[in-house]
Amino acid sequence: MQAKIPLGMVFAISIICFSLSSCATYHAGTNRHHSGADSKSRFSANYESRLPSHISTHEKTIIVDPHVHAWGAYNSSGNLIKAGVASAGSNWCPDLGRRCHTSVGTFRIHSLGGAGCISHIFPRPHGGAPMPYCMFFNGGQALHGVPPYEVGDGNYSHGCVRLRVPDAAWIRHNFATIGTKVIVRPY
Repeated sequence: MQAKIPLGMVFAISIICFSLSSCATYHAGTNRHHSGADSKSRFSANYESRLPSHISTHEKTIIVDPHVHAWGAYNSSGNLIKAGVASAGSNWCPDLGRRCHTSVGTFRIHSLGGAGCISHIFPRPHGGAPMPYCMFFNGGQALHGVPPYEVGDGNYSHGCVRLRVPDAAWIRHNFATIGTKVIVRPY
């Protein structure tokens, strides 16, 4: 005998499963959902190929490119040594009622946190969102880790740069120090 599941419960479970799927991304401000297959046709999963292999610098530099959803760590000779997926600030944050892009420009890391770093602002009104391995570079904007389903080929945050947790841990413990340069490229 097969049990009947109420339609409302089926709908709720479907929405939860869809939103947690690492293959689905929601493009804020467009009200469109795209599957991972669509994202792959637009971008290569090889994040190194999305960024220049060399930049002109004489210091360690992290580049974040919201247009191609990638971050790159460059050594003091300007060579790309590691890269990965990055999701920057969204075109629209409903809880704020405005655009919440990550600020574009050149910054310096001014604060480093560990695995237990949390937001003191989000979710509103009391904060508490996990931000493992946070590295603040522009006021309240930081590079930090998130679960895999919260980072992808799109910009979803309130202004921080979301990275996979292992990538954030690597940057925090193997690359970034207070004063490390962070360049956020234009959307």
